[in-house]
Amino acid sequence: MAIEQGQQQRPGSNSRRTTFSGRQDARQYDHEVLELSRVVRVVKGGRRFRFRACVIIGNRTGTVGMGIGKSRDVQQAIQKAYDQAVKNAVKVDIEDGTILEAAMSRFKGALVMVRPAKPGTGIIAGGTVRMVADLAGITDLVAKRFGSANRISNARATLTALTKGNKK
Repeated sequence: MAIEQGQQQRPGSNSRRTTFSGRQDARQYDHEVLELSRVVRVVKGGRRFRFRACVIIGNRTGTVGMGIGKSRDVQQAIQKAYDQAVKNAVKVDIEDGTILEAAMSRFKGALVMVRPAKPGTGIIAGGTVRMVADLAGITDLVAKRFGSANRISNARATLTALTKGNKK
């Protein structure tokens, strides 16, 4: 295992990071920050601020995941969320740029309906559903969100709906 120029290796560490049982290298995923918020914990001495990041990852060929991370630093929160998303990645069956069958899914107050579309239709969906579908590699999809406008709940409902049509 050679170390590339400019890299330093710590004693006892591998030069390559593998994730979730070594199935794929974590650097193969594109990611987008779905939500970044500052959260507060009130303690005796005042307020303690942290950042919560929600990240969607995907390789645009059928694998997509979502993760949430918290830290005092924004970049560290995003990195934690990215690592969590890689662990929670799921496979979506895609055929001719669309999903195999229509599905509905509910997560808490969010209800998401996804339907396959003909080639050339594009992604007809709202922000969260569009982001998840795009990172999964879906090019043609019709979707509708009902109920809650919470981005995290909608992302989880979308992930569940997209994996419902998977072949078993």
